[in-house]
Amino acid sequence: MCSHATINQQNLATIKKNISIYSPYPHRVSVVAVTKKRPYTAILNAYKNKIMIVGESQIQETIQKTQHQTTPQKQEIHLIGHLQTNKINKAIHLYDVIQTIDTIRLCKKLNQAAKKNKKKQKIFLQVNISSSKNQKGFSIKELYAAAKQISLYSNIQLLGLMGIGTNTKQNTKIEKGFKELKKQQEYIYKNINKNTQFLSIGMSNDYIIALQQGATHIRIGTLLYT
Repeated sequence: MCSHATINQQNLATIKKNISIYSPYPHRVSVVAVTKKRPYTAILNAYKNKIMIVGESQIQETIQKTQHQTTPQKQEIHLIGHLQTNKINKAIHLYDVIQTIDTIRLCKKLNQAAKKNKKKQKIFLQVNISSSKNQKGFSIKELYAAAKQISLYSNIQLLGLMGIGTNTKQNTKIEKGFKELKKQQEYIYKNINKNTQFLSIGMSNDYIIALQQGATHIRIGTLLYT
């Protein structure tokens, strides 16, 4: 567990400034404070700094942090790590939004569990932007069919797409991937599902490129907690 749990005020101010400079719609952008591998106080510190979404990556870790604590009521917890099918029942009780739905099979099981628990689970579809074997997510080719099928599930609400930038130092390649994902998100919003308004792209090292390409959620950990 990383000891850094306090928000770096200077870096937060810079992030906010960059949102206002680089985003085409800064008022729509949410900072997701990545609190994975950090203590519960990191979640509270985010809230104190008016960051209303935190990102966690492991079920067991989230349980350990929150079982004896009360997360601020208006703050959302998003799952930004891989979800295993055997952890679905726990996930629907822990997370407001699951950003990492990467197969139709997983979503079908999630829908069944949400139905039993009388919940409408909010999700993003994870897309493998760079077609990397090391990344999970739908391929661009699979995306439209998946969005159509998942939009029919009664206990799932598809809110957006999520992707991890191409692992390269070439900004043009990162930009190309983000631009493509924005195009997919807009197509799904216009033609398949009007709830699909959001795009979760960009982390500490590439969030400015993500903002330029239309990110609505940027997932920031290292820059915030240093």
